[in-house]
Amino acid sequence: MMLLFKSKWLGLVKYSVPLLRRLVTSSRGLPVLTLFTKDPCPLCEEAKEMLGPYKHRFILQEVDITLPENADLYDRYKYDIPVFHLNGQFLMMHKVNLRKLEQQLLKLEQQHNGSIQGK
Repeated sequence: MMLLFKSKWLGLVKYSVPLLRRLVTSSRGLPVLTLFTKDPCPLCEEAKEMLGPYKHRFILQEVDITLPENADLYDRYKYDIPVFHLNGQFLMMHKVNLRKLEQQLLKLEQQHNGSIQGK
């Protein structure tokens, strides 16, 4: 399965699922927040605005569910976007839950800091 990611930082790039798993955490140690979206998606734009204060704490990857190679994602999420996964795990859908996002980011940051201190 191929996914097409759109990101401010990466432009348009195709990733395979195994490569996606390796991208789950970036080289900077930041988690990857994946937004499943389509164009147009006013709710997705609103959600991205809400994420603004947190954007230094993750890398945002956007996946266009309307692309032919993402037909399975379209079938799964067509009525639910925006949908977010954090490091490949479902996080939230329909709207941004800032409390949930903060909890999960804090948890990942603590895990990351603990692994750095243990080295």
